[in-house]
Amino acid sequence: MSDAGPSRTAAQAPGAAAAKAAKPSGSHVIVSTRQKGNPVLEHVKHTWEYGDIVADYQVGATTGVLYLSLKYHHLHPQYILNRFEKLGRTYDLRILLILCDTEHQNSIKELTKACLLNQITVMVAWSAEEAGYYLGTYKKFEFRSHQLIKERVDADYTSLLRAALTTIRGVNKTDVMTLRTNFGSFKNIAHATTEDLQLCPGFGPTKVRRLREAFNKPFYSSGQKPLGVPGQTALTGLGTVDPPGPENVSGEEAQRQAPTRHSSPEWDIDIPTANARPDTDLDLDLELNPSDDDAPMEVDLADRPPTPKKRRPN
Repeated sequence: MSDAGPSRTAAQAPGAAAAKAAKPSGSHVIVSTRQKGNPVLEHVKHTWEYGDIVADYQVGATTGVLYLSLKYHHLHPQYILNRFEKLGRTYDLRILLILCDTEHQNSIKELTKACLLNQITVMVAWSAEEAGYYLGTYKKFEFRSHQLIKERVDADYTSLLRAALTTIRGVNKTDVMTLRTNFGSFKNIAHATTEDLQLCPGFGPTKVRRLREAFNKPFYSSGQKPLGVPGQTALTGLGTVDPPGPENVSGEEAQRQAPTRHSSPEWDIDIPTANARPDTDLDLDLELNPSDDDAPMEVDLADRPPTPKKRRPN
């Protein structure tokens, strides 16, 4: 019986350990035995128990947490990367809880990059108490809906109209109610003339101009027009434009409008260019026997200035 257990475990697939690690945790936070003695456990306000898991903390059936102290990371930088590899895709939500207990700027940048590559969420705590609070909070909100932290936006017509029009600079909630009272609907406000808008209280020339620009200006800039090549029609689509046929232009005009090939580089000597450059005359007339006029001048030594004598230091 003692040998049956190990043999059965060895015969299991590699994913079996991951499935075991992600077992339902019930109402307790499951803590790995490797976390024994961690001061963070003293600050976990939720009930916890030790268990055999691949993560350091399991705060939900599909949520696992790896804990890392930056002091330990500076001494063993490869440790967390090995933990990432062992963790794999065991949990749907994988969290790296970092305790900043030393210099942290460069380390957090490197860890964030590694977490992005491994699809791991980063949580940063500045004390063991804060880290324990995060662990308890994750467990507490395990079955809570995301609506709890989602922005609440009313779905009634007035609220949507207010949210849309107040994005225009200078338009406040009072102005929206004024427009709603005078024009009734968003469509009527958008089609209102400048004169009609200026009749509304609180709408001066500047506010009316901004309102009109918001309704009439295009959402995207049209950009610059395509630049055309001299002598050719600018292309605005994806197709090409054929050059004019010989029946429409004369021979000289067609030759002048024909696209010319750019000059080939100097190393491309086998391909003739359209605008051939004149050949350079490389026949140099080298006079090896200079004439009397070109002979070097002899300098009389008497004409040279006297060379000053060097004095010995005393």
